[in-house]
Amino acid sequence: MSEIGRVIIVGAGQAGGEAAIRLRQLGFKGEIMLIGEEPLPPYQRPPLSKKFLSGEMPEDRLLLKPAEAYAEENITLLTGKKVVWIDRSQKKARLEGGRELGYDALILATGSRVRALPVAGADLPGVFMLRTAADVDALRPEFKPGKRLVVIGAGYIGLEVAAVARTLGLEVTVLEAAARPLARVTSPEVSGFFLDYHASKGVRFALSAQAAVIKGDARVRAVGLKDGSEVPCDLVLAGIGILPETSLAETAGLKVEDGIVVDRQARTSDPSIYAIGDCVRRPLVHYDREGRLESVHNAIEGGKIAAAMITGSAMPAEEVPWFWSDQYDLKLQIAGLSTGYDQLVIRGSMEKRAFAAFYLKAGKLLAVDAVNSPAEFLGGKRLIERGASVAPAALSDMSKPFKEIMTAALA
Repeated sequence: MSEIGRVIIVGAGQAGGEAAIRLRQLGFKGEIMLIGEEPLPPYQRPPLSKKFLSGEMPEDRLLLKPAEAYAEENITLLTGKKVVWIDRSQKKARLEGGRELGYDALILATGSRVRALPVAGADLPGVFMLRTAADVDALRPEFKPGKRLVVIGAGYIGLEVAAVARTLGLEVTVLEAAARPLARVTSPEVSGFFLDYHASKGVRFALSAQAAVIKGDARVRAVGLKDGSEVPCDLVLAGIGILPETSLAETAGLKVEDGIVVDRQARTSDPSIYAIGDCVRRPLVHYDREGRLESVHNAIEGGKIAAAMITGSAMPAEEVPWFWSDQYDLKLQIAGLSTGYDQLVIRGSMEKRAFAAFYLKAGKLLAVDAVNSPAEFLGGKRLIERGASVAPAALSDMSKPFKEIMTAALA
């Protein structure tokens, strides 16, 4: 620890903020500089498409900590600043404008950027993306009853925005290039449940449909589809995914493959540089492969690991990936990754909006999607962490509390 005098953290999102605070908690006495491009201190992103968009959550509750808390921890927080160059040989980071800062250890927490909508007219007034608090500030005033919203992309962000919009009285059409919503992340059965529930709330869907052009003059007026039809609208929200922000790492010559490549200790190909959060491709130890995760869990865990390695502390436990999504009165909690499953078991009742979908491969539990079923989420997460195999009949047995089923499986 005594060899490291200054740690620079590039990116003041949840991952960067977690790393800075964790360094202090682990006893790091050196200088910490936390540098972010946005004007706000580190804040939560998940509420942006939920309670922050709806107006239920004020900006101060969005913040992970008030700005003064970083000063109290002797953390230098530089907001509205961009790091444009890393000189690895001299261990310096250069800010836009030319200021150079030396480092002993560097943490890249550069996050991700929204995938641009690749059609003509995407730059028209009335077309929005949602990644930052500023994006929501621009979008929220447009959410007025009776306005016609087209959401392009039926992933979590798209469906969450659709739910908020319908609740506020907008007319909503969701366009999705795949044959079903949430196609990348869940089963046809769970996709069907969310499709039906949104439809019951008045959301219209155009599936296997691709936007070809955004039409309008001074402002958007319609989305033209590849089949020649068009959907009239007053505003558009493009939610077609995100890309890891790796440009700084690439320029510095670090190894990048669909994310900045790191080992289990969050180290990049340069041992003085760590990378955490959305921007990294990391070992997924519960699945014996590498991958990129876009989640709060990943941001927090990466911050803990990088801080532990810099301070010479014990390696933190690595959790099974977890995620969540709030849509209307539905709380979807996901543990694990379902890729490659060969069996699906449903526990509970889709009709009563309280169920869990368990994904298995060769009898081993890979993941669980729990809708309004917190016991199944927590129990399923623990079973996945332990690499447990569970009989499908046991998972679906509603005569027993799930805690009892979990205990028996782990015995």
